[in-house]
Amino acid sequence: MAKVMVIGSGAREHALAETFLRSAAVEEVVVVPGNAGMQSVGIRTINHDMMDVAGLRDLAEQEAIDLTFVGSEAPLIAGVVDSFQEAGLKIFGPTKQAAQLEGSKQFAKDVMAQAGVPTATSVMVTDEVRARQALKSFDLPLVIKQDGLAAGKGVVICRDREDAETMIQLAYERQVDAPLVIESYMAGVEFSIFSLVGSNGVVHAPIAQDHKRRFDNDQGLNTGGMGAYSPVRWVSDNLVQEAIETLVLPTLTTMADNDMPFTGVLYTGVMLTDDGPKVVEYNVRFGDPEAQVVLPQLQSDFYELILALLAGEQPEATWQQDDVYAGVVLVNPSYPAPTTEHIVLPSFSMADINTFYAGVTRNDDKLISNGGRIATVVGHAATASQAQETVYEAIDATQTTLAYRHDIGYQAVREENKVVSGDAN
Repeated sequence: MAKVMVIGSGAREHALAETFLRSAAVEEVVVVPGNAGMQSVGIRTINHDMMDVAGLRDLAEQEAIDLTFVGSEAPLIAGVVDSFQEAGLKIFGPTKQAAQLEGSKQFAKDVMAQAGVPTATSVMVTDEVRARQALKSFDLPLVIKQDGLAAGKGVVICRDREDAETMIQLAYERQVDAPLVIESYMAGVEFSIFSLVGSNGVVHAPIAQDHKRRFDNDQGLNTGGMGAYSPVRWVSDNLVQEAIETLVLPTLTTMADNDMPFTGVLYTGVMLTDDGPKVVEYNVRFGDPEAQVVLPQLQSDFYELILALLAGEQPEATWQQDDVYAGVVLVNPSYPAPTTEHIVLPSFSMADINTFYAGVTRNDDKLISNGGRIATVVGHAATASQAQETVYEAIDATQTTLAYRHDIGYQAVREENKVVSGDAN
């Protein structure tokens, strides 16, 4: 029986651990550092710094780990895969060099240009004077991004010049040489493709749609993600295949041609514009909360799937076809602002409801919130409307004081209602 290690601490890693544990070949999953909410029969957490690359390698050897899966992006960009590979340890994720697809927006833009992958027009700046000059080259609205990791919060859409000038001023007050990407705004439908990539094989998961803004109706600040649903049935299979063929595969080919082959999870953020699909951004791991609604759909063996990819094989994956999965993120009321408030978490006992924990700790027999995003509550049903109703019934019944959006999956519900009313195009 195998022992798997998952690196990370959030609800995404909780979902990964549970997915591995469904394998008949897996006896135990160790999550580092994990959190108190994911501790269960078969899942053990070890409180170790996930940025201590050498320490993680030593821990994998001490624990006799058969496979390590990196859930979080920061250890990947720090080179954890390189360290494990040098020690002959089996690990799934991109090398430090390949992880620049997420770690550096300029690197990603260069790869896209070489691969001929359509994306927004952009310019990279590292000082305030050049940034203000660059603004003149873009129509409104425009987008300003931090270059580097920002936990999903480093993107600002500026709808007037004053907002853009203010964002630039604030950025360079914080850091005099801050690297910023200024780019044109892309309008359209956004969705996410998750590709599990091996040395000679690729498996694409069902697409998902994330809800980044803090409040209902896509109002408020960008967050790490307030909820998601999958599959996105109203985006046709033909459009998804077009996005894979024009965005994902050319990127993987270009990475290989540049002697930095990509292995791991490639997350392609896609904008379906009037001119066709374009890349919004790349990430080098599963999204959170998308993982929580995608991974439960896998019906085949996740452990065997990852081993096959690492062995250079092209595995077959089986995903459910019947239901829509909707996930709602519970957050501290002040999120995304920092908070020191601790709230007792409710218990979810309804059938067909999964709860994946993130910012929690334990006090006696109770789980207590500890941070911004606290948990993702996932329900599923035959339609998006029914899945939405199922998950909100479960949350509302707890009368929790944790905050959450009330409209996760609204795009899918709207499209379903069009079909029912006969208004579909």
